[in-house]
Amino acid sequence: MQHNSQASATHIVRWAVFQAVFLIFSITNSANCNADNWPQWRGTGFTSVSSESPVPAECNKDKNMLWRVPMPGPAGASPVVWGDNAFVTSVEGENLVLLCVGVKDGKVKWKELIDGVSKRSFDNSNSASPSPSTDGQHVWAMMGNGILVCYSVDGQKVWQKDLQKEYGKFNIQFGMSTTPILDKGRLYIALMHGDMKNKAETSVGQVIALDAQTGDEIWMQLRKTDGVAETTHSYASPTIYRDDTREMMITHGADYVIGHSLDDGAELWRCGGMNPHGDSYNPTFRLVSSPVCGEGIIVVPTAKRGPVLGLKVDLEGNVTEDADALHWKLKKGTPDVASPVVYDGLVYLAGEKGDLTCVDASTGEVKYRKRLFSDKHRSTPVAADGKIFIAGRKGKVFVIKAGPELEVLSENKIGEEITASPAVSNGRIFIRTYEALYAFGAE
Repeated sequence: MQHNSQASATHIVRWAVFQAVFLIFSITNSANCNADNWPQWRGTGFTSVSSESPVPAECNKDKNMLWRVPMPGPAGASPVVWGDNAFVTSVEGENLVLLCVGVKDGKVKWKELIDGVSKRSFDNSNSASPSPSTDGQHVWAMMGNGILVCYSVDGQKVWQKDLQKEYGKFNIQFGMSTTPILDKGRLYIALMHGDMKNKAETSVGQVIALDAQTGDEIWMQLRKTDGVAETTHSYASPTIYRDDTREMMITHGADYVIGHSLDDGAELWRCGGMNPHGDSYNPTFRLVSSPVCGEGIIVVPTAKRGPVLGLKVDLEGNVTEDADALHWKLKKGTPDVASPVVYDGLVYLAGEKGDLTCVDASTGEVKYRKRLFSDKHRSTPVAADGKIFIAGRKGKVFVIKAGPELEVLSENKIGEEITASPAVSNGRIFIRTYEALYAFGAE
């Protein structure tokens, strides 16, 4: 009996040790998974921030280039990365395609044709502007023609949905470029468009949640606004704010930034005033740059060198005229296309003409506003390892040291047009140009 008791006690101790080791391994592995992957545009937390370290401070054809794989055509869609797979959408002539590229060797694993044809619009944009997303098992991709697809990571089609057939024909000047976001098994999409000749102050968009596994609609809510003409055309993408006490989806366009319940899409709050109605109202005030969330703050860009808002998160109803809803407000200096980045207590705003503004996230104090180069910022910067990576339209990538003073660590000439945002995964920087997809990092 004593021998059995000792054996039983030993077994219990061993089992407890095994469970503890397994728990530590699981937590570590989970943390590494989150750090190593870049599952959608702006990364794991929709913030364009990676916890990766180290990440190289130089990324050009002569320094740290691991591979370059030619793309079948130009596009603004950003790459996403999970494990050994990078996914990117592109045009190929008039066709639309989804590609899987091996991260280790830069070789195309598969390429699938997506229904419909690409339409070129102003400034060389096309229907491969929305970025894909992945959870490591599946990859989802939406094109500007409204075709939304789900594939397995080995290239087998799971489902397809035509958003124009289900939710109405798109009527948007430069093509539908909003990127769906993936969160906890759902795809969230904001469709905002309309007739630019319509002067009636009752315009309607749609906010949609789909089951990512099946494509079935979970809910759809109308997004009402009194915006008119081109203001109803939003090219911004939704995002999600989440902390210990609240979570919400945020949409941006048609003169308002709006918070929605994740449960049913119902409107929780809205904030306007970015394009005030009256004699100075601008009917061409379309929004492209998307909001970004930090701890206790939603940074809201606008357009046409307009204001930037530092919104609080505990909002209810229409807070347009409520000064207490703001942490701060910059009267001018918004990025026009690139979205803001919040990193280590600072907000980085990549302006339309190659300028960079750094703002204190808590107070709105401008730390610096300087011009990096004579170029346009179309790509949203990313932050990692104490660095900010900023790509210019003409193919130059600046790496600056994060902080309240501007310090340029490197200027990298890739020499190919860039409108896509970089991705960071497993210590590597992935940059998609109009001609190729690059991987930069240590060997």
